[in-house]
Amino acid sequence: MDNTRIYKMSFAGVYPHYIQKAEKKGRTKEEVDEIICWLTGYDDSALQQLIIDKVDFEHFFNQAPQLNSNVSKITGVICGYRIEDIEDPLVQKVRYLDKLIDELAKGKSMEKILRK
Repeated sequence: MDNTRIYKMSFAGVYPHYIQKAEKKGRTKEEVDEIICWLTGYDDSALQQLIIDKVDFEHFFNQAPQLNSNVSKITGVICGYRIEDIEDPLVQKVRYLDKLIDELAKGKSMEKILRK
């Protein structure tokens, strides 16, 4: 898998797609933001600033205050790859986020999505 494209992909460019995917299924932007903040440790204002600054995924995750301690509980297949088997740490973090947004769009409760 060529990971360099993911590294330089703009988080701000993908973010509207996360919201669109959630809203199509009756979920909200606030839920998407809550998931992102839960995963990365960013607060709402820091998240909005990163979107304004158009940071790429590499910087988005490298600057994250703290990855949630429950990320190891995020398992399964996303984009044809088993998350727990992805060797590249950055790609794995991006796929964690993709998986959480998928779970939101599939109607899972926030409690289950946030591994409570």
